[in-house]
Amino acid sequence: IIFPCAGLCGCCWALRPRYKRLVDNIFPEDPEDGLVKANMEKLTFFALSAPEKLDRIAAYLSERLTRELNRHRYGYVSIAMEAMEQLLLACHCQSINLLVESFLSTLRLLLEAEKPHLHILATNSFLKFANIEEDTPSYHRSYDFFVSRFSEMCHSDHHDPNTKLKIRVSGIRGLQGVVRKTVDDELQANIWEPRHMEQIVPALLVNLQPHGNSSSTVDKIRLKSRIPLVLVKQCSTEGPAETHVVKKLCKTVAFRHLDSHSLWEGRGFAVRCFQIIMYSIQSQHSHLVIQQLLGHLDANSRSPASVRAGIVEVLSEAAVIEAAGSVGPTVLEVFNTLLRQLRQSVDYQLTGYYDNARKHKTTSPEEKMLQDAVIKTIGSFANTLPVYQRSEVMLFIMGRIPVPGIYPALGSRMIQVMLLKSLLQVSEPYESNNLLTALPSSFLEPLLSFTLMEDPEIRLLVLSILTSLIDRRHNLCVHSAAFEVSALELKEDECSRQDNLFIRKHAQRLYRHVFLASKEESSGHNHYRALFTLLGVLGVELANEEVLVDLIRLVLAMQELALSSQENLSVFNRCGIHAVCSASLNLLSQLGPPPALRQHVAEVTETRQKEAPYLLPDHILCEKPRIPEKELKMDEAILFKASKICEALAGSSYSTHSERINTPYTPELTDEDRLSRRKSIVDAVSLQMDMELNCCKPQSEQITFETLKSAVDDRGIAEEEERKRMQLVERFQTAPFEEIAAHCGARVRTEPQPGVFFFHKVLKHQI
Repeated sequence: IIFPCAGLCGCCWALRPRYKRLVDNIFPEDPEDGLVKANMEKLTFFALSAPEKLDRIAAYLSERLTRELNRHRYGYVSIAMEAMEQLLLACHCQSINLLVESFLSTLRLLLEAEKPHLHILATNSFLKFANIEEDTPSYHRSYDFFVSRFSEMCHSDHHDPNTKLKIRVSGIRGLQGVVRKTVDDELQANIWEPRHMEQIVPALLVNLQPHGNSSSTVDKIRLKSRIPLVLVKQCSTEGPAETHVVKKLCKTVAFRHLDSHSLWEGRGFAVRCFQIIMYSIQSQHSHLVIQQLLGHLDANSRSPASVRAGIVEVLSEAAVIEAAGSVGPTVLEVFNTLLRQLRQSVDYQLTGYYDNARKHKTTSPEEKMLQDAVIKTIGSFANTLPVYQRSEVMLFIMGRIPVPGIYPALGSRMIQVMLLKSLLQVSEPYESNNLLTALPSSFLEPLLSFTLMEDPEIRLLVLSILTSLIDRRHNLCVHSAAFEVSALELKEDECSRQDNLFIRKHAQRLYRHVFLASKEESSGHNHYRALFTLLGVLGVELANEEVLVDLIRLVLAMQELALSSQENLSVFNRCGIHAVCSASLNLLSQLGPPPALRQHVAEVTETRQKEAPYLLPDHILCEKPRIPEKELKMDEAILFKASKICEALAGSSYSTHSERINTPYTPELTDEDRLSRRKSIVDAVSLQMDMELNCCKPQSEQITFETLKSAVDDRGIAEEEERKRMQLVERFQTAPFEEIAAHCGARVRTEPQPGVFFFHKVLKHQI
């Protein structure tokens, strides 16, 4: 009875379908021997010859794998997966969908198992499948399970560090395969939908975060290096959908993960996340990331300073990447948002709270950190702009600075400082061959008005801004108090037409403000160094006979200022002005004038070295100035003389202008200067309070008809004098030169008047 049964079994095996026999033959007796290659070639040939049998082959392979999996015979499981992979790679035909369904169901079984090596095996197989480009569409295929499972693998917390790392890497690679497989298939679910992105993005970002129990640095780098590949696929394709994808990606990263886990405060992690995004997308779409970050910054305007500073630092780093196209069409919107954040931070610093309800406190150091980050970011964005747009940005920032003398709030001084620092960040990398473009009247006039403020920090910022805009040859890198001409880049050609126009239009205004700024009692060694630097840059950039003579006249006027007993200047102030004069004449004498001028400057400098070293820049324009304890005693030998300088310039190309050196430089204080000059915010507020108190006080003097009559008469006399003065000014501005010259000559011969003589000198100089 036994033999017939055995024969019957053998007969039944022989009667089994051929595809089953071919599948069974690929499995060796010992799983360590691996797949039987010869039998696998037979199975592949059969599948290609009869593609209608693919679904049965795949179903039987899946059944065989499930059986071996249940018996924990993992060697045969690996052989079955290898066979299915080879069939997938070989069967590029319309019937591949019949094989794919069984293949994906098999992968689900492996991913649901508890063995980590099976998860890795399934991931590797899925990646091979993801690289196959299918010719036929699939209407019923879904990858939702794989998105969920691979995302879960990215969060693995296995007790063995090496195993955990392998599982997480497999999860990331699996997500990469899902993105690659679905992104170009219009019939598949959109992988960038929120339900998918809310799983994918946190799974990726959690592996970017530093962990205390992480493995070696090499493993972390290996893990992180795979993450950008997942994000780059869709963003590297052309089309209108990219805008939507970039916005979704930013919102998921910024709003979901970084906000919920308070990761802005660390800043380093947030910067790395957006660096990946910026490097992944094309440059013409970089401004979309900037816009999303700006919107998120506005949405968090009432968040802690550390959060706002983190977002601002990400903005700064994003501006550096793809600098040519990062800002996009809304340039002023970027700077408007940053300046608004700067103003809000100043308000929060003054009140001590960053919300209207005054429930959440903030500190000055925290807000100062945010303000520094915003100013740095403004400079980063300015570096990405062309020259003409930087000019617009500088005008835009200047328009936001509170006008000197008008203080709507106590924090206006802080706002002025912050905005001037922002302006300095924009002006430092500014390069323009045309000074008229770099310093138009609409920008220069309000900027110069700040040089008359008594706040030393504001004056120093304005001097730095002026110097950086005029210094087109980058001579500011020479930090020595006494410039050596050999270290400077000098002009080799004559002044251009634009430079000559700038000199005629603005030079006298610049000289006047330099002179008035040198009179400030609150100046420190940095201010005098900045004044000297500005004078030196003016001499180098606008070097011609007329400008050098005007600068020499200005320096001599500053020397007379330091000697004047009418000015309330300290010993340090007077020494500082003398040091600026010495350094400036030393530089100007080497820019083209005859050697005789250089000899006179050298003689005075040598005498000062012996008798009055405290008048030299080496002793004053340094961190620790050395000034005399007693009052200054000025000898003629240690002063620069106008007569000597005039003699030195005689007989040279400067002789036509040298006569003006004997005419003292006396700048007039204009209405603009009177309006701009304000001692401080405290003085302005005190003045306003005094006016209000005076208005409230009862008047002890009785007002009579005679009092009113005398007041009206006095007002009429003042108005008549003002009218005559304006007529005189208008006459000198509009009348022909011959008429003005004849009139001035006649007046000077009869009764010289200081005002007319001054106008005559000015007109003669200008003509």
